[in-house]
Amino acid sequence: MKLVFMGTPDFAVATLARLAEDGHDIAAVYTRAPARSGRGMALRPSPVHALADGLGLPVHTPATLKSPDALTLFRSHGCDVAVVVAYGMLLPQAILDVPRHGCLNLHASLLPRWRGAAPIQRAIMAGDTESGVGIMRMEAGLDTGPVALEERVAIAPGMSAGDLHDALMPIGAALMSRALSQLEHEPLPLTRQSEEGLVYARKITNEEARIDWSKPAREVANHINGLSPFPGAFFETDLGKGPERVKVLRAMPTEGQSAPGTLLDAAGVIACAKDAVQLTELRRAGKGGIVTGADFVRGAHLAPGTRFP
Repeated sequence: MKLVFMGTPDFAVATLARLAEDGHDIAAVYTRAPARSGRGMALRPSPVHALADGLGLPVHTPATLKSPDALTLFRSHGCDVAVVVAYGMLLPQAILDVPRHGCLNLHASLLPRWRGAAPIQRAIMAGDTESGVGIMRMEAGLDTGPVALEERVAIAPGMSAGDLHDALMPIGAALMSRALSQLEHEPLPLTRQSEEGLVYARKITNEEARIDWSKPAREVANHINGLSPFPGAFFETDLGKGPERVKVLRAMPTEGQSAPGTLLDAAGVIACAKDAVQLTELRRAGKGGIVTGADFVRGAHLAPGTRFP
């Protein structure tokens, strides 16, 4: 099948690799333009861009899809279907109408729950016990299209957004492979989304990454795990050389009681409004790699009773 692939981050890489392995005729790859990152702030291509280059596929990084030139270029590919995985740009109706079989989106949630930009993080932050991936035929609305196929995945206690991302990525690639294989022979069965249970996964902001110890321990742990590894939930404290930001990458609820934000023991247990959280993975700003809660307490020379704001 002749297709155009549209995606940007790591999550989309597995799907592009699988479709290339399946032997589909990938006429073009669309991704976001290279961005500056790292210490030298060098321009770096997206993960999808890097893979497409390695596969020898033509890559396009338009700033918009709304111009006449963008539409003309898209039409020139003569594709049967467009496959969209975390592309990061809305597709106008004119683009959606071009492929003979439409545009199929791989979305990392069980729609209509968690439509939007951050479905994996929001599922963990909300304490969901189940997530999944779905293949949706795209419409002009935000993740409003009918769903063709779904796969469900249990969210285990203590699972981080990174863990769920890595679990869903190969499942999503296999599901899209299955969808295109079926589409070559017959139309996909499409089910309209219910408006019941609709929740939007709004984009993660830096402001909400700060840990609020005044919430119950389970909510605090879900917040920490849902923002791991990126952007990383954090608290700030003075460890002897002025204010320092400490990122917490994994935590779990446990027993304990004191004023919220109080360090309870040498293992890195901190009191919340109800119960406490065990900090299991942390990273201090400018201090190297990930450490355990006990290593953090020891390395920062902290005593039980220390208060964190």
